[in-house]
Order: sequence, then C-alpha cells, then structure tokens
Amino acid sequence: MFNFLRKKLKDTISRFSKNVEKEGEKEEVSAGEVKEEAREEKVPEVKEQEAEEEKPKEEAPKKEEAKKEDAKEEKPEKKKFFGKIKEKIVTTKINEQQFEKLFWDLEVALLENNTAADVISKIKEDIKERIVDKPISRTGIEKEVKTALKDSLEELFDVKQTDLIAEAKKKKPFVVCFVGINGSGKTTSIAKVANLFLKNNIKPVLAAADTWRKAAIEQLEVWGNKLNVPVIKHDYGSDPAAVAFDAISMAKARKLDAVLIDTAGRMHSNQNLMDELKKIDRVANPDLTIFVGESITGNDCCNQIKEFNDAVSIDAIILTKADVDEKGGAMISASYMSKRPIIFLGTGQTLDSLEKFEKEKIIESIGL
Repeated sequence: MFNFLRKKLKDTISRFSKNVEKEGEKEEVSAGEVKEEAREEKVPEVKEQEAEEEKPKEEAPKKEEAKKEDAKEEKPEKKKFFGKIKEKIVTTKINEQQFEKLFWDLEVALLENNTAADVISKIKEDIKERIVDKPISRTGIEKEVKTALKDSLEELFDVKQTDLIAEAKKKKPFVVCFVGINGSGKTTSIAKVANLFLKNNIKPVLAAADTWRKAAIEQLEVWGNKLNVPVIKHDYGSDPAAVAFDAISMAKARKLDAVLIDTAGRMHSNQNLMDELKKIDRVANPDLTIFVGESITGNDCCNQIKEFNDAVSIDAIILTKADVDEKGGAMISASYMSKRPIIFLGTGQTLDSLEKFEKEKIIESIGL
C-alpha cells in the first residue's frame, strides 16, 4: 500500500532538505566574514595602549584599573557576539521566496499521487509555518520537514470518528444506506459489514434496492446465503424505495437489529438517478449513510463524495481496493475535503478483508 507515494515523498523530502542545506552554506560564509571583521577591529586598541604607556607612570595605575573595569563590561558582550556567530554556523534559515521554490518538488509529488489541491495548500502552509524564517539545524532539516508533514497529515484525519458497532447497538433496527458510483464495491462492502455485525451479535437483514443492475439482486443473495442472513428483494425495475421500506418493516416485525440497504451505483451527474436516491433517503430515513468509493480513484473520489453529500448527506466513508492503492491521494484527501470520517478500508474480496481505519497506521505506511 502506498509504495509509489512513499518513494516519491522520501526522494522529494531528501532533495528539499539538501537544497535547504545549500542555502545554509551561504550563511556560514557570511558568519566567517563577520568573525574576520571582529579580529580587524581589535588593531586600534593596541596602538592606543602603546600611546598610554608613554604618559607619566603615576597615571598608569588609574588607567589599569579603568581597563580592568572595561574588560569586565566587554566580556559578556564578546561572548554574546561569538555565540551568535556559532549559532549562524550550525543553523540555517530560509525565507518565504526560497521556500516557494523548494516546495515545488513536494507539490508535484503530491499532485502526481492524486492529492486534492486544497489539501496540498494546507500541507504547504503547515510546513511553511514550521520552517520559514526559523533557525533549523542543518543536520536536522529532513527530520523537521518530515515532522511537519506528519503533523499536517494527522490534522487531515482529525474528523470525529464513527463507531459503527456502538451506534448500531443504540437503536433497533439500525438502518444503514450504502451509496456510491457503479463498480465501487458497495455490495461486497455490505456483505463485509453484515459479517462484522454478526460477529458482534447484531442480526441484520439485507435490502436489495439495486433494482437496475443486472445480477445485482443475485449477487446480494449469494452473500446472504453465505452469511445466513435474510435478503429482501423485488423484481428488477421495481421501486427501490419500496424495497428499503419492506426491509425495515420486516426487521421490526422479526425484531432484527439492523437493515443494510444496497442501492444502485450511479454517476453523480445523472440527475434522475440522484433524485431516486433522494427518494430512498426520504422513505428509509437511514441512521447512517455510508459512501463507498474506490481508493485508487484519487481526487475523483473527493468530487463524488461532495456530489453524493449534496444529495443525501453522507455520514461516513468506506474506501475499497486500499490494498492495491499505490498513491493514496483519496485516502489523504477524503476526510479533510468532506469533513466525514473514513471508517473502514476494503483490502480484498473475502468477508474478513475489512479493516478499521487507523490514521497512525496510514501515516506509518506513507513512511513518516
């Protein structure tokens, strides 16, 4: 997972750090020049001392006392002066103009990995705040940039999480509606969630409200048989909202714990199908609406979430095919752009290949 993104970020951060170090070399040279000037300024003091020695001896003790007092006063000042020179030699600073030039490589790397433009802007501002016009050890630049990037990514995932199991146990029946575009893995994700519910003593019923896609009902029935879970269905072409309604009624009658509604995949640009989805939402009044999208679609996934959220209000996100996602753009961007939590990652085709989303694990996978 994230092999391409991890390599890109590693190489880019390394180049970024080396370029900052080069900028720091200039500061070290200027520090040496300042030190040389300090030596030259001491010459007139010697001549002045020789002139004083030619004066009568009786004035010498007074002069010596005065010099001792001056030396005491000068000592802290000299220490402070050379301390500044030392600080310049071991640290470096970059200004905003230099940062803009240096960040370009990192920006390109993030764009190549399908990261949303708004997310890149946030990362840029976060790193800028940490390193621009700040003294940084030249040997610690790479570490500082990595830390700034890691902290920024953690903030991207700083969205209130939804504990699906805990929520499902609060109400009976707990109704969950799954939405997304064609082929995103909704039906398989529903089966995985049903399997998770069963493991937590939550008995679900499946609603085959995808009455348009050929074999969609049969696919859900296959999963239902494997799980020994009832499936409510109507004929193809029937009203999907009616299927959802019947599934909820059946759950209430049999005192089942949850209803998982499978809806037809639809492009967010198809207004008629989006209107149909709004009807399902009105009739079923789900407790949770989950958007299911492919992790590998990158920034397109964020656009899809926005359109579906405008239609039916998304509560949470499941990203499928996370195990083959080399770039990670959708995972980095989705929560920040939608302000909705990613609750699960689909990592295969088996019923158990559903992983709880953990931001620490994701950031570690990126190599930070």
